[in-house]
Amino acid sequence: MTGDKEKMGMPPGTLVHVGEVKQGQEKLRLVTYGKDHFSLNVPETSKIGSVPFGESGYVNWLNLDGLHNVRLVEEIGAKFGLHSLLLEDVLNTKHRPKAEWVDNVLFVTLKMYLPDVEKQRIGYEQVSLVLGQNWLISFQEQEGDVLSGLRSRIEAGKGIIRKNGADYLLYRIIDSIVDHYFLVVDYFGDTIDGLEAVVYEDPNQENLRKIQQTRKELQLFKKDVLPLRESIAGIRNEDSDLVSAETDRYLTDVFDHIIHVLDGIETQREHLNSVMDLYLSGSGNKMNQVMQVLTIIATIFIPLTFIAGIYGMNFENMPELSSPYGYQIVWGVMLVLFVGMLYYFRRKRWI
Repeated sequence: MTGDKEKMGMPPGTLVHVGEVKQGQEKLRLVTYGKDHFSLNVPETSKIGSVPFGESGYVNWLNLDGLHNVRLVEEIGAKFGLHSLLLEDVLNTKHRPKAEWVDNVLFVTLKMYLPDVEKQRIGYEQVSLVLGQNWLISFQEQEGDVLSGLRSRIEAGKGIIRKNGADYLLYRIIDSIVDHYFLVVDYFGDTIDGLEAVVYEDPNQENLRKIQQTRKELQLFKKDVLPLRESIAGIRNEDSDLVSAETDRYLTDVFDHIIHVLDGIETQREHLNSVMDLYLSGSGNKMNQVMQVLTIIATIFIPLTFIAGIYGMNFENMPELSSPYGYQIVWGVMLVLFVGMLYYFRRKRWI
């Protein structure tokens, strides 16, 4: 793993993997399809140069799982004439989502989120897409994604995907990833509801830690979704032969979905703020209860301490000291004061 600081000073276009290595074994998949044609090829990663890519009249989709293999990414770039600066962005898994036109291709990078309800965590990875005239290359950090349904529809020939070009495939991939953003919003909603319930019962430090962790994850999610809105708008506003007018209409729908996701994020953020306010209010009430008990204890002991202080001065001319029942009388007075003050506090509902 290489960090951004370790890459400082290197020439632009230097191919170095930046981020966590999430998969040990890389894998290539080549899907070629048309209206009446479908084929799946799993070529060896060591023979990328001999991959039968670019069949005329068909859409060719090459997918790589495992970005840590810099050599393989470089060979794919060389085979399809991709600029080194584009490949540099592909290998930088900490890159913010964006879309840009590089030479004769469209480059899109975005984050794919995978909520795991059972393990109560959210996994995510970077996905980079490179669109050409009749082909598309997707780079993923690891195997396993939200695109299995899309692959099944392509293989089964369902819908209109086989009737359209590579630009429509680009839209469907982005749309599948964005649709799962709604699941992430729902996950945050369920998590915050659970936090609200436990904070109401017991506003302790562990619950505060969970609130802060959820806030951090929600902010990161927003940071990854917000630039994607700008990216989709940039694709729609660009006049290019790679993206047809029909696909542009579909991208408008994705843009609307992203707006809804951002609205959902804002709603959950406000909900989390209310949970934080509930925690602070509960902590304050808890502290007030403790201070109330301590104040009552101190108030009760003030007169008792006063009496004990007077009869603890050891003067010789104190009449009560010579009384045979002085000790018992003092204890009786103290006990009456103690019970009387408790009764008074109870009537005032202070305890």
